[in-house]
Amino acid sequence: MKPVPAPPKPPAQDRALESMRSQGLRLTSQRRVVVEMAFGTKEHFTAEALLARSRRRDAKVSRATVYRTLAFLVKAGLIRQIGLGQQSPQYDPNFADAPRHGHFVCVDCQKVVEFYDACLEVRESIVTKDHGFSPKRISLQIEATCDTLREKGACPHRNP
Repeated sequence: MKPVPAPPKPPAQDRALESMRSQGLRLTSQRRVVVEMAFGTKEHFTAEALLARSRRRDAKVSRATVYRTLAFLVKAGLIRQIGLGQQSPQYDPNFADAPRHGHFVCVDCQKVVEFYDACLEVRESIVTKDHGFSPKRISLQIEATCDTLREKGACPHRNP
């Protein structure tokens, strides 16, 4: 007998709205815009960048709504707050659908590149078990200098 595949997960945006609904939060139009803007990109973003994007869609979106919505999404495990060596934390909207990935961060230009490596996932599991732990959340961030800067002396991602 062939195993029945699990049904596909709904998009992260839909899961976020359903989670809010099930927690008794009102789904205001501003909150919906923030969720839509947060999951409408694969790029990492700051709260202020999300606020600016959200206000382009709806000028009534408040800073408080953005910060409260981000806090909810992080607590619900749908977005991950990541510290990438910058003054403001960034948020990773890809976490809900791909929780096991790492980040390269250029220490010169702050460019962020996501990566996934199954070998690292296996090694992380072995190391944690060898030391008597069960992993709950693993975050891998590698800070490095991007090859573009090293090879060309200038990086198109660097802020002037």
